[in-house]
Amino acid sequence: MTLPSDQEASGRTFDDSEIALLSEALKSGTLTSTKGRFVRTFEERFASLMGVGAAYACASGSAAVHTAVAAIDPEPGDEIVTTSITDMGALAPIIYQGAIPVFADVDPRTYNVTAETIEKALSERTRAIIVTHLFGNPCDMGPIMELARSRRVPVIEDCAQSFLAKSGGRVTGSLGDIGCFSLQQGKHISTGEGGIVTTDDERLARRMFLFINKAWGYGDPNPDHYFLALNYRMSELQGAVALAQLDKLETVVRARIAAAAKLTERLQSLCGIETPFISQDNVHTYWKYCLRVHDDVISGGAPGLARLLKERGIASAPRYIQKPAFMCEVFQKQRTFGESRFPFTLARAEAVDYNPTRFPGTFEALHSVLALPWNENYTDEHVDYIADSIVEAAESLQQ
Repeated sequence: MTLPSDQEASGRTFDDSEIALLSEALKSGTLTSTKGRFVRTFEERFASLMGVGAAYACASGSAAVHTAVAAIDPEPGDEIVTTSITDMGALAPIIYQGAIPVFADVDPRTYNVTAETIEKALSERTRAIIVTHLFGNPCDMGPIMELARSRRVPVIEDCAQSFLAKSGGRVTGSLGDIGCFSLQQGKHISTGEGGIVTTDDERLARRMFLFINKAWGYGDPNPDHYFLALNYRMSELQGAVALAQLDKLETVVRARIAAAAKLTERLQSLCGIETPFISQDNVHTYWKYCLRVHDDVISGGAPGLARLLKERGIASAPRYIQKPAFMCEVFQKQRTFGESRFPFTLARAEAVDYNPTRFPGTFEALHSVLALPWNENYTDEHVDYIADSIVEAAESLQQ
């Protein structure tokens, strides 16, 4: 059986609605968002859906994180606590703004940072906290926000994988000070590349709007370039696609949740396999569906199971990422701007101490995780095929 893939048409929701709006944008002759209406409309509707005061579209998910960090405006050498399991696109913006990423460990069941792991990473130099709702499974935001407020530290939510996920009844991207979303090819909604940031804070909203626009004060009586910033604008072509995609988001999320519930039901009693752990009062929206594979029961662990699934045409990613983010050369060898090593030259020794003993949850999580592709176009037959394949493979590997 061939499964739908989000890398091509079978696993995407593109149809005549995107084509109609793209055609309208092209016929208008206005493809810049500074003059057009599609990006602005997408921003307004996204803010309304999220229940926040402002949303601004940008060029990518990485641009969204960069915009958020720039809005916080750290001083060189300030620290931003983040997760050890994330994409470099969520880490490079911290360094580009002269701040030091300080890695918090994760809960190996959820792959997410917690209030307890964040607290261990905080210092007097902490300027912000970035929480990543990995795979669509929200962090436990109540304790995290309580900790952050007690320390007067702003929280940035990386929601690239968690559209419409909920923690404590509220959608991710509306709980912290800033939310960051990605519209990359494989996300819940896609414009190929693209991003959007959200906030309820008027001051942060102003900073984010400016940063996306080279800090040029569009609409001001006497505009100027007020501070160092980039052009991270989204085009009207992307905005047209985003607007059509937004109409489908709630349907997409419902389909992913329903398909995941069916797979969980099929696998929950399978020896040596754990289905996703979701904290009470949270809603997981399944960018990926992740299994924990116990190699004391399943011979070869997650890689062994992945090999057998590949024979059935099911792609999967054991470990998800091959190593924790802090083991990449940019951190291990501090390769940044020329030979300067900046901003790591300003770092505390403990902030750049990447001894594996400090991250037991991270290494346990990566050792046991098997990330399955997930898709809103999966039918019951697709899910049954995946379930049958996992059961057959796991039982053949049980020790």
